[in-house]
Amino acid sequence: MNRPLPRIRIRGLEKAFADHRVLQGLDLEVPEGCSLVVIGGSGSGKSVLLKCILGLLEADAGSILVDGEEVVGASERTLERLRLKFGMLFQGAALFDSLTVWENVAFGLLARRRLRRSEARERAIATLAEVGLGAEVAELYPAELSGGMKKRVGLARAIATEPEILFFDEPTTGLDPIMADLINRLVRHTVKRRGATAISITHDMTSVRRIADRVAMLYGGRIIWEGPITEIDHSGNPYVDQFIHGRAEGPIEVLQPAFAG
Repeated sequence: MNRPLPRIRIRGLEKAFADHRVLQGLDLEVPEGCSLVVIGGSGSGKSVLLKCILGLLEADAGSILVDGEEVVGASERTLERLRLKFGMLFQGAALFDSLTVWENVAFGLLARRRLRRSEARERAIATLAEVGLGAEVAELYPAELSGGMKKRVGLARAIATEPEILFFDEPTTGLDPIMADLINRLVRHTVKRRGATAISITHDMTSVRRIADRVAMLYGGRIIWEGPITEIDHSGNPYVDQFIHGRAEGPIEVLQPAFAG
């Protein structure tokens, strides 16, 4: 029996900025319907990886196949067509300050001229309800929202166009533990209910354990371990072990302060 093709397949991905090589021959596969979380320290290249998959950054070498179509070197027309499959929750929600909440949620629908404004507003309100926000917030502006509400609006915008592939960039950054738990639950519920394929990037291990089916660790520009979330505590990889337990001592080099006394 032939193994099904992965939804996203990355081989030999390289990206550098001047003399700084961020991605160095990275390989990764994301199966259909899988929630994959990429972990790694700050500056390890997680966001660069995401931007290369989205076609926002041009890779220097390697291959990124989305449903068998090449992203690296693709024309803008091809990238625009592929992006119709994507939904994205940005780290800071990245809402448009000059638009109301419903206009933010319906932005993709309006930009693609798929719906009239009245229909788009109805769809936006229905999507807000999916993330636990009532119709009363629809006419508010982002400046009137709390951090947790902004995250939920950002999630609503990400799913409003019913994308097949979802991307989450540090979904719980800046949130208190209770709101972070709510966002994690919403992300997990959304992915499973819609049957979407998802890639998340984070260094928050609580989020990882909540939303991941599989985990990949990025270090030194490569994926150094990848496997089911159920195996992460017994990975046998000293880098993974140090990271998930938050220890300063280990193979991952950390700048140590000079303590007095």
